[in-house]
Amino acid sequence: MEYLYIKSLHIIFVTTWFAGLFYIIRLFIYYKEAEDKPEIERKILLKQYKLMIKRLWYIITWPSAVLATIFATWLLVLQPAWLQTNWMLIKLGFVAALYAYHWSCQIMYNQIENGKLKYSSFKLRIWNEVATIILFACVFLVVLKNTLGWVFGVLGIVFVSILLMLGIKLYKNIRKKNSWDKN
Repeated sequence: MEYLYIKSLHIIFVTTWFAGLFYIIRLFIYYKEAEDKPEIERKILLKQYKLMIKRLWYIITWPSAVLATIFATWLLVLQPAWLQTNWMLIKLGFVAALYAYHWSCQIMYNQIENGKLKYSSFKLRIWNEVATIILFACVFLVVLKNTLGWVFGVLGIVFVSILLMLGIKLYKNIRKKNSWDKN
């Protein structure tokens, strides 16, 4: 029974961690785009986005990352044989990639705190999809757990990545043609 409670908590905090990572990049994009607004609007927006970013980052995203890791470690203590399986070792590699992604978001957060985000909104939109790819990879690994599943999972990740990049490119072209972002 303990296992199921710990697993449930792990899933909950992984979900809130990803939610924080997905939303933080959106806020970074809005912050970046606010830098180009007229002075009065820019001051108001940048101040508000900084506050929203700080709260999301330190009240939701970081605590969720830490708690997801604590419960994951607890699960591995309860099921140490998982560390002998290929799927778990590969998943842990993706978790390391997720922490690297999280750290890159921390660097962007620090740039905002220092008053200047060094990435374009387009690059941030592309970067936003990296967490999606990691999420797909982890879910497929956990659910499928076999070699054939990995092959289809990797092909699926490649396919999803291509679709995401095409979607971003299409969205960029639509934004250029429409006036909703020019106001």
